Amino acid sequence: MASLKGYFLIASPKLMDPNFARTVVLLMQHDENGAMGVILNRPLSITVREACAQSAEVDCDVEAPLYAGGPCEGPLLALHTSAEFGDNEVLDGVWFVMERHQMEALLRDAPEPVKFIANYSGWGSGQLEAEIAEGSWLALPATQNQIFAPEESLWDKLITQATLGQWVKPDQIPDDPSLN
Repeated sequence: MASLKGYFLIASPKLMDPNFARTVVLLMQHDENGAMGVILNRPLSITVREACAQSAEVDCDVEAPLYAGGPCEGPLLALHTSAEFGDNEVLDGVWFVMERHQMEALLRDAPEPVKFIANYSGWGSGQLEAEIAEGSWLALPATQNQIFAPEESLWDKLITQATLGQWVKPDQIPDDPSLN
């Protein structure tokens, strides 16, 4: 399978794992060794600033929500659109950062848009491909606008695009197709 780096994984309705029900994952790495991504539509009940205050390790001026990126424990990471803070480019104009010194700079002076994410989602070699083959995930190329869109309706919009988009141009699909 070709790399799906920079793609969304949209949990299909038949995916029964509660860690991923109705989620949208952005794949940040995907190769023969496995895949890594973050869930974009699971905000936590804590802000980035509150989380930083609890850890007391770094100053933070960010009042944005903190997102749960998945069931795998990992460092705080951020998705952003500023080449100045660039680390690893996921797709044109979207980078992710995990390195401490870059993260501290983002926490002091975050560009807009930015999403801060705790933990990640990971798959071993061949695992993601098997899950896609069994119908657990639908894959769509990600766009910058969708990555930073409000998370409340992200899954609904992308599942509609992934299914109806086979027959209708995605930009012609209304937010609520039942009103069509």
